[in-house]
Amino acid sequence: QVQFVESGGGLVQSGGSLTLSCVPSGDMIFQMYNMAWYRQAPGKQREVVASISTDGTTSYSDSVKGRFTISRTNANSTVQLQMKNLESADTAIYYCNIVGQLKSTKYWGQGTQVAVSS
Repeated sequence: QVQFVESGGGLVQSGGSLTLSCVPSGDMIFQMYNMAWYRQAPGKQREVVASISTDGTTSYSDSVKGRFTISRTNANSTVQLQMKNLESADTAIYYCNIVGQLKSTKYWGQGTQVAVSS
């Protein structure tokens, strides 16, 4: 079964930047799926951060709008999340998955940890 593999997390200071990347671990027709980045902060529910449709239309949560940019490259089955002007509230484990999987157990990978120090 396909799982997603996230990378690029780390520890940054407030105001810093990071770019996360995600690829599927197995075969999937990547370009057929709307993709999303999710995050789960300590003690909180997993939430959707940003999404990108098959035609490239993007959507963002209010908390990251104007600071994060989601993109995809179908040729190498990659979805990225550029994060700028990071805040301590952005500290979380970040995951990518197909849109609509928030309540599902399917396809989730290990995520990548982002820690923002103030």
